[in-house]
Amino acid sequence: MKNCMTGRRITTLVRSTTLGALALGFGALPVSAASLTRSIEVNGAPAVVWSAIGSFCAIKDWLPPVGTCIEDGKSPPTRTLVTKDGKASFVETQIARDEAKYTYSYVFLSSPLPVTKYTSTIKVTAKGDGVSLVTWNGSFTPDSGKEKDAIDALTGVYEAGLAGIQAKFKK
Repeated sequence: MKNCMTGRRITTLVRSTTLGALALGFGALPVSAASLTRSIEVNGAPAVVWSAIGSFCAIKDWLPPVGTCIEDGKSPPTRTLVTKDGKASFVETQIARDEAKYTYSYVFLSSPLPVTKYTSTIKVTAKGDGVSLVTWNGSFTPDSGKEKDAIDALTGVYEAGLAGIQAKFKK
């Protein structure tokens, strides 16, 4: 009788645990946040580099796919980026800016990329001898099943943008 009671308790426990796990979504793993950082050395002192890239809409001058950037004139500013082919647009709001530290941060309000909760920062720091380090980093949650697509797309954007900045300062 004691063995039968133990068997029933185990069966009840397993059923309860299984039902609880199903109710909590066990087995459907949530997509976790991701981050990405890219940096590049640029010929120029931080103040000089920042003067060329630090304006919120200056991105159109160094990110090759961007055709237009329209700022709304509000504080904090929101910009709308449209690709040169007109097929995609991004709406981004600046959430932090520090002119003395040559940095700003922004978030996506809308984007064709398969991400949510995207936050990004662009920063220029002194490397020494008239060279600066431009760092672009972001954190985001990729859409479920689109993790590789999201990381690949943002890696391409960051690398193209940083190469565009570096090209502006070639000696």
